[in-house]
Amino acid sequence: MCTRFYVEPDNEETQDIIEETMNSRLRWAFLKAGNAISISGEIRPTNVVPVIATRKDGKKAAFPMRWGYQIPGRSLLVNARVETAAEKPSFRESWQIHRCIIPASWYYEWEHLIGNSGQKKTGDKFMIQPIGYTMTYLAGLYRMEEGLPVFTVLTREPSEELKQIHDRMPLIFPGDLVKEWIDPKIRPESLLPYALTEMAAVRMKDQLELT
Repeated sequence: MCTRFYVEPDNEETQDIIEETMNSRLRWAFLKAGNAISISGEIRPTNVVPVIATRKDGKKAAFPMRWGYQIPGRSLLVNARVETAAEKPSFRESWQIHRCIIPASWYYEWEHLIGNSGQKKTGDKFMIQPIGYTMTYLAGLYRMEEGLPVFTVLTREPSEELKQIHDRMPLIFPGDLVKEWIDPKIRPESLLPYALTEMAAVRMKDQLELT
């Protein structure tokens, strides 16, 4: 799963994305609806954040979008399984033509443990980021709800190393595939083999001890 991620406030790679988002006309639409734009810090579902997608002319651009698909009678859909997104009614149109990238510095995951009684319990919180990268480009889908764009983060089977923490991980691409992922003319299935899986995971309590 992915229900939290973090954006470093001074990351140079996000500055242009943030600037373009803050200049978007959609920013004022979100503000009118009572939603401020979160451009740094820990991001949670329902937050409005910078997201990369295509404009009507097909060019890459950054827009504010709110995290989570709202389905009547159901809880907020903040994640979508990459294995079934093409088939699910809530996601199949987005899978084909409305794909996006959510820029992050890293994402958070809580360790899932099995207690002595056999019940699942939550363990330590981890910071996770692709090895050798300073950005974590989360792959997602988006659609319009009440005239405003909303997104969901795609998840997949975890790498061997991350299985010890959780049974899912986000779909993450290197920066040079961002443009291809959001291009509606490209079949999304063709890009899945190039997703990043080698991750560095640091326990939050260990990181705090170092700072």
